[in-house]
Amino acid sequence: MTVPARTIDAHLHLWDRSVSDYAWITPELGPLHADFGPAQARAELDAAGIDAAILVQAEDSFADTRFMLDVAAANDWVAGVVGWVPLDDRAAAFAALDALAGETALRGIRHLVHGDPRDDFLELPDVRASLAELARRGLAFDVPDAWPRHLGAVRRLAGDLPELTVVVDHLGKPPLGRDDFDAWRREFDAVAALPNTVTKFSGLHLTGVAFGAATVQPLWEIALEAFGPDRVMYGGDWPMSVPHGGYQPTWAVMGGCLDALAPDERDAVLGGTAERVYSAPVI
Repeated sequence: MTVPARTIDAHLHLWDRSVSDYAWITPELGPLHADFGPAQARAELDAAGIDAAILVQAEDSFADTRFMLDVAAANDWVAGVVGWVPLDDRAAAFAALDALAGETALRGIRHLVHGDPRDDFLELPDVRASLAELARRGLAFDVPDAWPRHLGAVRRLAGDLPELTVVVDHLGKPPLGRDDFDAWRREFDAVAALPNTVTKFSGLHLTGVAFGAATVQPLWEIALEAFGPDRVMYGGDWPMSVPHGGYQPTWAVMGGCLDALAPDERDAVLGGTAERVYSAPVI
């Protein structure tokens, strides 16, 4: 296992509504209908004793990606950026990747598949071609909120493109307390059986489920059993945690799940895996 040079939160968002639309951030979201910048994020990481973070896109736009790359250039606590390119247009995706080739902070790409109306997005020929190009350039691919529409497609994708590192954000959003939980578990385990997949222990403020050790610990144990500590990354998912108390209460619960790990296992989850998955690309 890789010993991290620093502890890393592998899933943190920033957004500035003067930069782009962020159309999903509406007044109905309450405290999330605000801007969240690098100084606020740094303060939260410091309070939790976390050294660095991976910034992850919050919008399918070049503007959001540019914003994160600019933040990364000005802040050495940013360990990398997971941005966006138009995967469903291979020519445009290749051109965008060429334009970003000098951006060493760019370590991965994500598309908001849960907000895309196309159930077959990950199966589209142009998307597959673009993802093969990501693999060639050494960039990881993050998939948010994969259950229920996309987790099976993630399994097929990872099997078809073994050279691509596929990151399942938020454990695929397990449907805890619902009738389809066992189906999620089977698909999650099937994804984990593929060696080019990793998952993020993140984003577990689940709809209709109280957030706390009683609900999070069993999910952690499933993830640990399926992936092992060298293929799991901790992510605070701030500021999505703000309506639920914020970074520190979330870290108290999720960090507590790691207490039983051996030191090298904890090092992997809190940085080593992220260092490896989001290593400097070859573009």
